[in-house]
Amino acid sequence: MTAPLHDTTAEAAPTAPADPAESGATKVEGRSLKQIAWMRLRQDKVALAGGVFVLFLTLVAAFAPLIVGLLGHPPNEFHQEELDPLTNLPQGAWGGVSGDFLFGVEPNKGRDVFSRIVYGARISLLVAFLAAVVAMVLGTLFGVIAGYFGGWVDALISRTMDVLLSFPQLLFIISLVSVLPDDLLGLTGSGVRIAVLVLVIGFFGWPYVGRIVRGQTLSLREREYVEAARSLGGGRRHILFRELLPNLVAPILVYATLMIPTNILTEAALSFLGAGVRPPTASWGGMLRDALETYEHDPMFMVFPGVTIFVTVLAFNLFGDGLRDALDPKGAR
Repeated sequence: MTAPLHDTTAEAAPTAPADPAESGATKVEGRSLKQIAWMRLRQDKVALAGGVFVLFLTLVAAFAPLIVGLLGHPPNEFHQEELDPLTNLPQGAWGGVSGDFLFGVEPNKGRDVFSRIVYGARISLLVAFLAAVVAMVLGTLFGVIAGYFGGWVDALISRTMDVLLSFPQLLFIISLVSVLPDDLLGLTGSGVRIAVLVLVIGFFGWPYVGRIVRGQTLSLREREYVEAARSLGGGRRHILFRELLPNLVAPILVYATLMIPTNILTEAALSFLGAGVRPPTASWGGMLRDALETYEHDPMFMVFPGVTIFVTVLAFNLFGDGLRDALDPKGAR
C-alpha cells in the first residue's frame, strides 16, 4: 500500500499562550478616582497655574516675617526720609519703588508697601480660610440632615437657609463691629475683629453650602449602596458618615475653593469700609481705603493692593473651576 501523504495519528500540539511580558503586550491597570481626577487636573494648565499661585501666596503668608526680614522693612515702621517734605509723597517715580522698597512707600507715613502687602495676605487668607471652614462644617452638617431625613426637618432647615440668605450680611457686620469691645474672650484689638469676621462670614455662608449638600444627599440616599447598607442593618450614623459623606467630599471641596475668593473680597470690602481689622494692622482693603486720600497724586499706592486682590481672586477661581471639571465624572475634555 502506498504510504499516506501525512501522518494522521500525529496531532498538532496546542500552542501555549504567550506570556504578556515576553510578547511585549501592555498591561492594563485600573485607575482610582483620585488618579483620574489628578490626570484631568494635570491637563488643565490654567488651573494648575492658579493652584501654584495659591500655594505660593499661602507660603508667603506663612513665612511673612522671614520674607519681610530679607526683602523689606517692618510693616509699621515709618520712613519719613523717603517722602518729599513739601508734599509728603514718595520721592522718585512709581511711588518710590527702589531696591530697598520693592513696591515703594506709603504716602504721608512712609511705611513699606511690600511689607504691608505681605502681612495683609496673612489677614485675608486667615479670614477667608477659617470662614470657609465654618461654612463647610455647618453647611455639610445641616445639608446632610435635611436631605437624609426630609419631612419637617428638611422644611425647617430649608426655611432657615432662606432667611439667612436674605439677611444683609455687610450691614450686620458693620453694626456688630461698631459695638464690639476692645477685649473679648481673651482677644484684644484686631484679634477680636478677626474672630468676629470669621464667625459672621462663615455663619452667613453656610446656607450656600447647605443647599448644595442637601440636593446631593437627596440624590444619593436612594442609591443602591445606601439601600444595601440599610438592608444589612446599618444605622443612621453609619449611613450618614460611612456611605453619604465620603461621596459628598468632591462637591464640598470644589465649593470651598470657589468660596474662599468670595470671602477674600468680603474681608477686603469690610476693611475698606472701616469694619475690618484695626489700624495699624495691614490689610489689603485698608490699604485701598488709605489710598483714596492720595490716589490723584500717587496712584501706585492703590495699584499694588488692588492688583494683589485681583490676581489672588482670579487664581482661586481658576483653580476652583479646574478642580470642579477634574472631579466631575460627567465633564468632557
